[in-house]
Amino acid sequence: MKFVIPEDKKSWVPVPEGSGFPIQNLPFGKFIDPATGLDELGVRIGDLVLSLRPLAEAGLIEDLDLDMVFDVAGLAEAVGGSLAPIRRRVYELLEEGSAELQGNAGLRRACFLPADGLEMVLPTFVRGFVDFYSGIHHASNVGRMFRPDQPPLLPNYRHLPVAYNGRASSVIVSGEPILRPNGQTKDASSESPTFGPTKELDFELEMGFLVGKGNDLGSPIPIEHAEDHVLGLVLVNDWSARDVQRWEYQPLGPFLAKSFATSISPWVVTLDALEPFRIAGMPQNPEVLPHLRQSGSGHFDIQLEVTLQSKKMAQPQVICRSNTSNLYWTIAQQIAHMASNGANLEPGDLCASGTISGPGEDSYGSMLELSWRGQRPIQLSETGETRTFLEDGDTVAMTAFARKGGLRIEFGEVRGTVGPAAKH
Repeated sequence: MKFVIPEDKKSWVPVPEGSGFPIQNLPFGKFIDPATGLDELGVRIGDLVLSLRPLAEAGLIEDLDLDMVFDVAGLAEAVGGSLAPIRRRVYELLEEGSAELQGNAGLRRACFLPADGLEMVLPTFVRGFVDFYSGIHHASNVGRMFRPDQPPLLPNYRHLPVAYNGRASSVIVSGEPILRPNGQTKDASSESPTFGPTKELDFELEMGFLVGKGNDLGSPIPIEHAEDHVLGLVLVNDWSARDVQRWEYQPLGPFLAKSFATSISPWVVTLDALEPFRIAGMPQNPEVLPHLRQSGSGHFDIQLEVTLQSKKMAQPQVICRSNTSNLYWTIAQQIAHMASNGANLEPGDLCASGTISGPGEDSYGSMLELSWRGQRPIQLSETGETRTFLEDGDTVAMTAFARKGGLRIEFGEVRGTVGPAAKH
């Protein structure tokens, strides 16, 4: 059911040179229509958003009742669990030489909206949230910090994709403010914990995927069919309170230190759009068990960047550059593992990769690593300020793109600004 658009195809819609939203991308999102104030579904092309409702009402997308489809996952469900049929039809309307939409000036005016300034909302209702730990360099760094006398990776790491179930209700879209969370912390010098705002607020650079097609309870997903269940990819910032986490995580793992906010980018980029950027990824040693063995290239070459801007800075500063090639486990392996016990995935489930750090210090995907647990503050060159963890007023922005030859596919941005904690 794959639909990969050849690199040489063009659109009659003007697309700026070097844009990360060419006709080969066509990601899906949900926005607030400025004319009606209602949530609508759209597809990004260049600097424009193509609203799907006018197309459906004009009969250019057949058998699609958008009044019964509320989000991107619902759109996929309506046509069989995949975005490919809708994406193919949008491509047919936008490709160079197509006259169905191009020749209808009134419909064009109703369909196209400028992307800049458009208020985006969550692309889908997030029903469940799983946070993996598939960034092997991050996992190794954390091991070195907190278990210096032991091997960096725990014995299970290379045998299964480690993960925990997070909080779906606090997944928010890029741009929504981040309130500094309150929580219990305990210093090594004190006998009892205290309650108050976290002093070690952090970001985590992650890539996420949304589930488009579920499975029945009790029915595992074979790894060769795992990617059929993917709606598309989004950028993820899984905000963390490190001091809260340090006190609460043993013996059951992350809880309030992670559940206060998880930001995602608004555009859902399909696996079909990323097909040209497949890579083999790093070798897995020892060989994984049969239900996790994947043939072919299961990873993607996607470049990642994080910027930090304080209230005093006029321009953001790049503090991290990484790549999804630094993930040890593939999307298919994560899905096959999640469902291997018979657990049922549902449309709209969000699964995040875990922090994607690279091998070098400039590629670390969290403040915990960049400042090495607060021991090596990073400097903001414009103002001379230093940071070990995030302060109120700091803005963190993440971007991602894949590039090969003249083709560039972007994800948009996930951005958040830290605000003061709520008073109790």
